[in-house]
Amino acid sequence: MEKNKTGKERIAGYIYYVARIGVLLSIVMMFFPGLNPAKICDFVNKTMSLFTSGISYGSLTEQCVRAFNQGWIQESSFIILFISSLITWIGIAITAVMGCMSIGNLKMKRLGNWFGIGGALVQMLGLGGIYLAYTQVAATTRPEKVMPNFPLQNWLFFFVIAVVVLVTTLVIQLMLPKPAEDAKYEMESKFKLFLMFLPFAALCFVFSYLPLYGWRYAFYDYQAGGTLSSENFVGFQWFTMLFQNEATRSDIVRVLRNTLVMSGLGIATSWLPMAFAIFLSEIKSQRMKRFVQTFATIPNFISWVLVYAIALAIFSSEGFISSLMVNSGAWEAGKNMLMGDSGHWFKMLAWGTWKGVGWSAIIYIAGIAGIDQQLYEAATVDGAGRFQKMWHITLPGLIPTYMVMLLMAVAGCLSNGMDQYMVFDNATNTNVNMVLDLYVYKLGIVNGAIPLSTMIGMVKSVVSVVLLFLANTISKLVRGESIV
Repeated sequence: MEKNKTGKERIAGYIYYVARIGVLLSIVMMFFPGLNPAKICDFVNKTMSLFTSGISYGSLTEQCVRAFNQGWIQESSFIILFISSLITWIGIAITAVMGCMSIGNLKMKRLGNWFGIGGALVQMLGLGGIYLAYTQVAATTRPEKVMPNFPLQNWLFFFVIAVVVLVTTLVIQLMLPKPAEDAKYEMESKFKLFLMFLPFAALCFVFSYLPLYGWRYAFYDYQAGGTLSSENFVGFQWFTMLFQNEATRSDIVRVLRNTLVMSGLGIATSWLPMAFAIFLSEIKSQRMKRFVQTFATIPNFISWVLVYAIALAIFSSEGFISSLMVNSGAWEAGKNMLMGDSGHWFKMLAWGTWKGVGWSAIIYIAGIAGIDQQLYEAATVDGAGRFQKMWHITLPGLIPTYMVMLLMAVAGCLSNGMDQYMVFDNATNTNVNMVLDLYVYKLGIVNGAIPLSTMIGMVKSVVSVVLLFLANTISKLVRGESIV
């Protein structure tokens, strides 16, 4: 197909790369607060991105109530700013349609170019509206209160990209020949699969990789509500503080002990979901099997707050067990079994297992369904019993799946989650209950030590990646298989 293209089509293909890069930059940068062209005064939250400015009018104007009431600025100016921000990122979304259609056939490319042209014009219209809103805000009678400041660099960044997309798509549209009248809109299967995967990749980027931009706080002496500048840049001060400050070093050792013990117990019992799935598959009654699976899976959908409410109703000093023991004369007074640090790690393990074993077994149930049934038939002919088939067929068939899950558990041994430990935390068990995720939360949100908590979270992520590749290497050497 490439050989049949004319010289102009080949040149247009290269120009498409420029347009696609421009569209991709616009999409990525509209999620960065530091590049928001809508931050036209100090009343616009510094943490707002262009995307947020165009979808949440309440967030855009949450700091403007007094300014509206005092008449320093007109609310209509912020309505224009909100609508313009919305129009701007809609224009970016329309140009993204062009980027997707540009990998189709000739007829789809020509249609996609109109989306690129239209989207670029819409984006420029939105940017013009943002400038109009700024001129109105700049006309305030109290500039010392409003502090109007037009983000020219950010505005030019998006405007130049819009111009580039507009020019390139116009040039491409003029260079591409007209398709045959009976031509259909077509795209190669590999590109269709790529476009189907693209939304999930975008979500993964937004929620998994974009937050890594916050790692920069680990290198500043930052306070909530402050700014990042060269004046409060401290380099690796927070990294060295872990080793220089004895109290912090002691806390980290204690937290790591709790984290690794809980992760170790989780890894040691990671075979339970697989065993549950194996025995569940041996239930002959379909009605009973569905009931057991549903009953075991439901706890996964109960929040940890409600789980703690259940624990409180059963194990508190006025709970079911204490009331039963007191009424029967076995105890003189009720006992709160949720207090104290005795056996706390095993209590947390038990609650986590009860909540997650049914849900974790689903992947193994799917694995059992994929085992060749002829193996069971052959084993039956050979006289194998039920437990022999479970041991020699079902279990070996699930081992590859189990090893993948085990590697993921090893890689995530520093991440125990926070919800469970936060709701069960109290003054009597915090010494053995404080895991790394809960420690980072309390350090950053409760105590306000945002740089230090960011640094610890950053180190945890790096160590987790190292552990993943280490476990993968060991698996490849031992089993000859890897997941990365």
